[in-house]
Amino acid sequence: MHAQRSSLPRTERLQAEIHAIAARYPGPGGAVAVLHEGQVIAQHCWGYASLEHRLPFTSSSLFRICSITKQFTCATMLDRYEDPEILAPYISKRFPHLRSDPPTVAQLANNQSGLRDYWAVAMLHGAAIEGTFGPTDSDRVIAGTRSLQFLPGTSYSYVNQNFRLISEAMEEESGLSFAELLQQHVFDKAGMKRAILAAETSALPDGTTGYEGTQEGGYWPARNHIYWTGDAGMAASLNDMIAWEQYIDQQRDDPNGLYNRMSQPVQFDNGHKAPYGFGLQHGKIAGHEITAHGGALRGWRSNRLHCAALRLSIVVLFNHMSPAHQAAASLFRAFLGEAEKPSIKTTLPDKQEPHALEGLWLNEETGLSTRITAAEKGTLQLRYLMLPETLDIITPHLAEAGAVRVRHIQAEEDTQETAGPQIIMGRPGENRHVILRPYPDTPQPEPAELVGDYVCEELDGSRFTITNQGGLLHGGFSGFLGTGRMERLTNLGPDLWTFPCPRALDHTPPGDWTLHFQRRNGRIHQLRVSCWLARNLVYQRL
Repeated sequence: MHAQRSSLPRTERLQAEIHAIAARYPGPGGAVAVLHEGQVIAQHCWGYASLEHRLPFTSSSLFRICSITKQFTCATMLDRYEDPEILAPYISKRFPHLRSDPPTVAQLANNQSGLRDYWAVAMLHGAAIEGTFGPTDSDRVIAGTRSLQFLPGTSYSYVNQNFRLISEAMEEESGLSFAELLQQHVFDKAGMKRAILAAETSALPDGTTGYEGTQEGGYWPARNHIYWTGDAGMAASLNDMIAWEQYIDQQRDDPNGLYNRMSQPVQFDNGHKAPYGFGLQHGKIAGHEITAHGGALRGWRSNRLHCAALRLSIVVLFNHMSPAHQAAASLFRAFLGEAEKPSIKTTLPDKQEPHALEGLWLNEETGLSTRITAAEKGTLQLRYLMLPETLDIITPHLAEAGAVRVRHIQAEEDTQETAGPQIIMGRPGENRHVILRPYPDTPQPEPAELVGDYVCEELDGSRFTITNQGGLLHGGFSGFLGTGRMERLTNLGPDLWTFPCPRALDHTPPGDWTLHFQRRNGRIHQLRVSCWLARNLVYQRL
């Protein structure tokens, strides 16, 4: 099936889509730009950079680009060092307690480090969701690392401190601040005249503000008190981002051009294609290869993408919490003159029978629970990562989405431990194929048995406390970052619960923590805590 094409001229299509975006994603303000062959062919700013101070959102308004910073960190590194591994000794000494070899600089830059994300781990140390998280805090969380969650180079996991480590290693090696390094190696060369490192996130110098809320309930300034560097610390205007895209286009025919070096195909150690390298995500829109990255913090959402084959770049900046990546993709399709393809689903009877994949499963390797439930007709909902995923049902034993394929099989092995039903879940982008086994459907032990304190040696004595308040179990983490709030626990199955994390230091919380209580001689002796960003942390019962 071919996508439907629009008969409108390209400029009209883009202008119409830009105005549709402003209406589709209401909020205080926004700005977009579309560049083709190095020239701006569509650009628009609307609304307010600050509602309180009545500052209009303009193309020179500073904007927190958040995780888009990661590519500028890598650009600085590649521009400065012929061999970035010169930074390895500076990174290695940040892990005084690590019981294995640290990841290489390339593995950090490609999100193949095996580290647990420090913003997720901070929640286990009792960080307040809207508290201050400064350089001393980050140093202590990173220095406390004792183990990795997978062998570096073998898999993908998004880890923010990978890029913080790179930026701080460059500071130590060069004797310059990261702000000076960005200015020297990127801002001056690309003509980004207003871009700055705005490491402290509570305010921007020009008053531009990020907002939480909705059109119906109103908007209010988002509270952020995190200190960021190479992972998410930059601020830039739309004009700055346009200058970056034009700088990329100017170097398009130079194999040694900075962006060409950054956007080279990336592999895992086994030679399989990887989805991420040097602060850039590799993907496709409408069949075209792109490199892209988004940025998100409370009150801020942004996205930029580049298609080298089309010489096309798109930048979207929102000072509210709307999905900027969807807006960027819709502008890409408008440029092509294509409407989004309708999803194609298998024809199913009106009464959908239970699917073989439905149920509660456990991945022993990661410690993550997996819940698969019926959703709209022809789909299933998978809860495994940070956010739920919708799977299209293909057959009675198979469902898939763009990034995941889940298949139910009946294992026929000689040993009882491996026989029986199981799920094979493939995630090529992570270089992972995991086995999920059905969680036993046995009577739930008395919940009061779980009440008490659990301590994690791996995390410098992080403590998890469970209480019984009027028959309801609540839990809370505490550690050197403070005493976290109590949250109600949800039971999934015998000795399997979840602890919610609806908000975190970052914009996107790490998702529900799986709490797997483990017994010895019938008594609980330890707790295994996992979320996708920080897996397999063992807490001993006191």
